[in-house]
Amino acid sequence: MKDQELNFEGVERQPLRVFTEKAYLDYSMYVILDRALPALGDGLKPVQRRIIYAMSELALSAGNKHKKSARTVGDVIGKFHPHGDSACYEAMVHMAQPFTYRYPIVDGQGNWGSTDDPKSFAAMRYTEAKLTRYAEVLLAEIDAGTVDFGPNFDGTLQEPLILPARLPNLLLNGASGIAVGMATDIPPHNLREVVGACIHLLDEPEATTRQLMKYVKGPDLPTGAEIVSPRSELLDFYTTGNGSYRARATWEIDEDTGNIVVTTLPHQVSGSKVQEQIAQQIRDKKLPMVDDIRDESDHENPTRIVIVPRSNRVDTRQLMAHLFATTDLERSYRVNLNVIGLDGRPKVTGLKELLTEWLRFRTGTVRRRLEHRLEKVTRRLHLLDGLLIVYLNLDEVIRIIRREDEPKPRLMARFKLSEEQAEMILETRLRHLAKLEEMKIREEQKQLAEEKDQLEGLLKSKARLTRLVRDELEADAKAYGDDRRSAIVEREQAQAIEETELVANEPVTVVLSTGGFVRAAKGHEIDPHSLSYKTGDGFLAAARGRSTQQAVFIDSTGRCYSLPAHTLPSARGQGEPLSGRLDPPDGAKFRGCAIGDPEDLWLLSTDAGYGFTVKLGELHSRQRAGKAVLRVTDKALVLPPVPVPAAETLIAMVNDEGRLLVIPASEVPELPRGKGNKLFGIPTKKAEAREEVLVAVTALQPGQKLVVWCGERSMTLGVNDLKDFQGARAQRGAMLSRNYRKVDRIEPGA
Repeated sequence: MKDQELNFEGVERQPLRVFTEKAYLDYSMYVILDRALPALGDGLKPVQRRIIYAMSELALSAGNKHKKSARTVGDVIGKFHPHGDSACYEAMVHMAQPFTYRYPIVDGQGNWGSTDDPKSFAAMRYTEAKLTRYAEVLLAEIDAGTVDFGPNFDGTLQEPLILPARLPNLLLNGASGIAVGMATDIPPHNLREVVGACIHLLDEPEATTRQLMKYVKGPDLPTGAEIVSPRSELLDFYTTGNGSYRARATWEIDEDTGNIVVTTLPHQVSGSKVQEQIAQQIRDKKLPMVDDIRDESDHENPTRIVIVPRSNRVDTRQLMAHLFATTDLERSYRVNLNVIGLDGRPKVTGLKELLTEWLRFRTGTVRRRLEHRLEKVTRRLHLLDGLLIVYLNLDEVIRIIRREDEPKPRLMARFKLSEEQAEMILETRLRHLAKLEEMKIREEQKQLAEEKDQLEGLLKSKARLTRLVRDELEADAKAYGDDRRSAIVEREQAQAIEETELVANEPVTVVLSTGGFVRAAKGHEIDPHSLSYKTGDGFLAAARGRSTQQAVFIDSTGRCYSLPAHTLPSARGQGEPLSGRLDPPDGAKFRGCAIGDPEDLWLLSTDAGYGFTVKLGELHSRQRAGKAVLRVTDKALVLPPVPVPAAETLIAMVNDEGRLLVIPASEVPELPRGKGNKLFGIPTKKAEAREEVLVAVTALQPGQKLVVWCGERSMTLGVNDLKDFQGARAQRGAMLSRNYRKVDRIEPGA
């Protein structure tokens, strides 16, 4: 036992790097070749091919009755595909869904999913299935020696390595899959168009992709819709094998109601998801021109989504262009014509290369079928020659069979028969030795001889073989083809309507509370002090503007944030916390708000007496974390922003000692960001010690009065009164009267 443990003879040793690299490459090739990518010949992945073959072996052809899906799945995973039953069943379901496959291969009974939820199909124990008529295209010649067979996973059965597809199923039903390091996305196409391109390529092997596109105009989706990509984009991916295209839902106006009715959706788009996307925009007040949306789909109208405009003045084309740009009513599809070629290697092909190689596959399949039939005809003629000898020498044959111990070699020697002929003679029943049988044999010989000459002629003539392939393609196109479902219509790129255009342009007052709650009231007449606030909360700042403008907020660290005014909650409630929509630094509190046009000037300042003016557009930020604008000195507080409409505006400032200073706005510098200049003459030591601070700042129009509030008491200073307090920037100002030195706030008067 000890010797066996130490004996490493015969054990392979290799570096871990080498082993892992080989193992990963082996796995990658398995995923690429045996799972994810379709074969060019029949357009199928291994699991799909095995499902179709297993169903044919169960005699589930289109003319027979359905059988339980579980029976089929059991045969597939038990005989050919030793993987999970759920994955196998899902692959079977996809081939049965008319909204997934352009030409379904499986005919299902029961719940096989819906366009809204393709994976809502019933369990395989409830559903039944058989093959469709189209499946004959893939299976009709499988017993005619057209394809190679190989052992299944345990070597007990034989399975086809590829199906003898009479049509390029790869393009007709398309394919999608993700392998290791590569993927495939092949759109579905119209059968008649693809066959037309194949026939043209047989006649003109040097035809260009542009010429082939006279037949293959573009993808043809199972659900209809419109292909709206420019022809140049379609030509690009048909030439290179890579690219994209756009599909758009079709719609019409109901003449009786004036409503918009969506009648088809792009491939793999859920109608319920589209409705939810539109409903969400309505809830978010981003679609004011739409009153309602409802689903009126039924058996007669599989897709009927009704969009109700708010009035007959709504521009329906502009509305639909917006919905195409913002919902799945228009969708972009990636194209990657990556397939496993006839040489067994994955490659990306253009339309011409793909069809050329498939025609080579089809021609080879037809040749093998003819050779197989010729072999059978030749063998049958050989046997008939032997049978004819029996009738010409019947008595001698019977004598040899009766008297000889070994009649077979005697017959072979006497009549120069082959072993196969002699064996057939010995197995012929007496009832077949009638005179009538000789006539049948001679007639059969004549027919088979003619067929043999015809087969040999086809195999020797490339032109006749090509003509046969062409004729069969035309016959199949007539038998299985249908009209195009997806119209090819070049349309302009859909543009979303600007958010400001979707919002009613009306006056609003943005109100900010000390607790950081925000709301917007319609109109400018509202008194923000009179609104209801939460317990412990109160009024902090207000700004008047339009619903189409951006509301700006500044916090205690000097960072600015912006939100569309129309998205703010109504003033009928007590507002919502700004921290739910913005991400201020930890411990920061909101200190003020502003609203207006981007070119408007606003004064930003701190209670340390520093500040500057800035254009409101500089304060806009799309980031939840905002942007740093005002540099705040240690312990200083940010004061609410103040609008500065013109250079003639006066800036009024008051400190906690009751000193009031009024300066021209022209003396305040305009900066994009920073600390600003000293506006009020607070000594540096007092400012640092917080012994003296500014209490309030406001702006006055020329000729406007100033109202000073001390608690509930107020004092109004007229134009002449204000002259006593006017000075230059950075001065100390003058003292207010003794009873009005504990100022709470100042504001412009009437």
